[in-house]
Amino acid sequence: MPNPQKTIENCILMLQHIMEDSSIPRNIRRVADETRQLLLNNNKEIGLRAAEAISKIDEISNDPNMPVHARTRIWELVSQLETVPLD
Repeated sequence: MPNPQKTIENCILMLQHIMEDSSIPRNIRRVADETRQLLLNNNKEIGLRAAEAISKIDEISNDPNMPVHARTRIWELVSQLETVPLD
């Protein structure tokens, strides 16, 4: 079973790459930044942070303006976050 903290760190890096990609629309980059902030909030349990991040990302996952490469990254990110246990 993967280490949840390491998974969160990898997801933060993935979000950073999305935020730095100028080919991705600004609203999607903004949500990526908000999601990164959620994951960095150490005041909440790691499982709760992952669940909130999945919920936040779900808002943009079907955005018709999202490039295909960004959609693939988002799906990969959600898959990673889903491995974090909620307890």
